[in-house]
Amino acid sequence: MSEGPSGERAQAGAVLKRAAPPAFVACPSVKPDPPVKRPAKPVAPALTDYQRAVGGEGLATAGLTVPQGAAAPPKVTATSWLVADMDSGEVLGGCGPHEYGTPASVQKLLLAATVMSRLDPKQVIQVNRADLDFEAGSSAVGLLLGGKYSIETLWLGLLLNSGNDAANVLARIGGGPGGVPATIEAMNAEARRLGALQTHAVTPSGLDGNGQFTSAYDLALIARVCFANENFRKYVATERAKIPAQPPKDPRGFQIQNENQLLLRYQGALGGKTGFTTLARHTFVGAAERNGRRLVVTLLDAEARPQRTWQQAAALLDWGYAVPAGASVGRLVNPDEVPPSPTPPAALKGQQPAAAPDSAAGPLTRSSYAPVIGIAIAVAAMLATMIVAARWRRANVRSRRALLEGRRAAAARGRDERGAWDRRDRWDGRS
Repeated sequence: MSEGPSGERAQAGAVLKRAAPPAFVACPSVKPDPPVKRPAKPVAPALTDYQRAVGGEGLATAGLTVPQGAAAPPKVTATSWLVADMDSGEVLGGCGPHEYGTPASVQKLLLAATVMSRLDPKQVIQVNRADLDFEAGSSAVGLLLGGKYSIETLWLGLLLNSGNDAANVLARIGGGPGGVPATIEAMNAEARRLGALQTHAVTPSGLDGNGQFTSAYDLALIARVCFANENFRKYVATERAKIPAQPPKDPRGFQIQNENQLLLRYQGALGGKTGFTTLARHTFVGAAERNGRRLVVTLLDAEARPQRTWQQAAALLDWGYAVPAGASVGRLVNPDEVPPSPTPPAALKGQQPAAAPDSAAGPLTRSSYAPVIGIAIAVAAMLATMIVAARWRRANVRSRRALLEGRRAAAARGRDERGAWDRRDRWDGRS
């Protein structure tokens, strides 16, 4: 990459040139059998040209995109998916790669990408009550209140059993004094750093939250960073692990198994992450290696029949290995290659806040000051109005208080002159 701000902007321009979307081609799909009643999808933020352009114009489609001459990919239930080479970054194909989707537990990969390198695997952490505060009936390792577990054990519980209790503990420790909120903020910052501009985390575990979204392309970026971490590769490739005893409540401990069937049944599988919520449906991230070629597959909004999600991922990986190396429709951008989006990922209700001006673009021009001055004037006027209103309210309260005290005094004088109140707090006119 060229050095200096001008070189960085030139590189960014190559990555983010305005997308000319390919002709729309419907994605090969298969309907669930028997049919599944699905909840309404959450309203996603508007997808901008800037976001569609990340990775190349060949990815700027809501439909199918594959290299010219490539065989048709298999039919799957997922509404969006992507297959890419983790080493070269070549995107071999996808369906709506930048379309918004709800992540479910594959969001735990973003938690890993954000805090795994910060935490000592040997550090022992005690579970508190807030760590066990998560949606009833959702996936958990079975951590005990007051139990003491190593960070390594927590990662295994997170990645093998999709433990939401483990996610809460890791997010609390990973956030330092700021706890879980600080970790969620760091997760969103990490997504932006990676170029995952459509990813917005609200929970560390992937349990549904208002305004929480991702995309198949973003998940591939996040998975690529995770698999670059040696400890992550070791954890996701673990078939079973022991959760240590916690006497006296649990004097023996227990064993957990990896829920990712791709690892157990697909040749060359490296691991990955499963996910499911009623809202998100089935989500999946998996990776495999054959003949020195490492591919990653991501799926969003899938159903588990007529095929399980890992089987759909396996079929897409087989298709990806049949695509010749070097053939692609785009690429996975490198971390820090993409500048902050002018419309960063949304928070609640799908609203996209405006980004702060980019200092790298140079000083503000005279026309750039106008909105700032206008906002300042509006804020000052609003504050003045609030001050006047507050003073009026205080004066009104004092006036009403004086009037009430006068009425009470008059009533007291009337009682002294006319007689006493009876026990029912009514005037007894007989006196």
